Amino acid sequence: MIAIPVVDEPATSLLHLDSSAGHFHDSVSRQLTALFADTWRESHGGAGYRYRDLAADPVPLVTSAFVTLGQRVQRHGGVPPDEVSGLVEGPAEEREWTLTLPLITELLATDTVLIGVPMYNFSVPAALKAWIDRVTFPGAFTAPDGGDSLLRGTTVVVVTARGGCYRPGTPRDGFDFQTPYLRAYFGDLGVAEEDLHFVHAEMTRAGDVPGLARFRALAASSLTAARAAVTELAARPPVGRSVTSGRRGSS
Repeated sequence: MIAIPVVDEPATSLLHLDSSAGHFHDSVSRQLTALFADTWRESHGGAGYRYRDLAADPVPLVTSAFVTLGQRVQRHGGVPPDEVSGLVEGPAEEREWTLTLPLITELLATDTVLIGVPMYNFSVPAALKAWIDRVTFPGAFTAPDGGDSLLRGTTVVVVTARGGCYRPGTPRDGFDFQTPYLRAYFGDLGVAEEDLHFVHAEMTRAGDVPGLARFRALAASSLTAARAAVTELAARPPVGRSVTSGRRGSS
């Protein structure tokens, strides 16, 4: 039997995820999420802060045992995470659920999710996708008594860094598979549109790639705007939440 972890919830909480493979001094996304986290802790204190470096400490890829367990859970209808262990069969499935449950529990206990996302080949890093694939277990974020999303009221802040420019109306607008994907993903999980925020730093390679040198002014203005945006978002007062039947909800 796998026990669900007990998470003591402070007044407000932040889950900070970085997915860049670069070191801090080379990574614009890491620098911006660090600014957000520092500002957030100044405003809200550090008790509710949790950090995961998905590149340095990667989430294991899901296996066939994960898929088999997920399909079994789906056949049983709405099964909350603290009851999934009763459906686990064999050591392989037990290992998969042991890897998965803490991530789900952590996300459910979080008021704000901050994600640093560099653009790799027009999309998100594999390190972030591995976290998404594992945490998105069938029924994990759906209330069994009514089907409402348990992430309703959760704030998600996505901070992206792009070497080029992908603004609407630019030649590479259609190459941006970060924003549409993450907007669809979190929206499908039940995160409200007004609680999903994107901050983009663009032309981040203009300073070191000769062919992009003419865009240095654009890069500087984009970074300045991104720093202002993350600072403003991090300093916002916490959204009140209530607990109903042992599960969190927006108030």
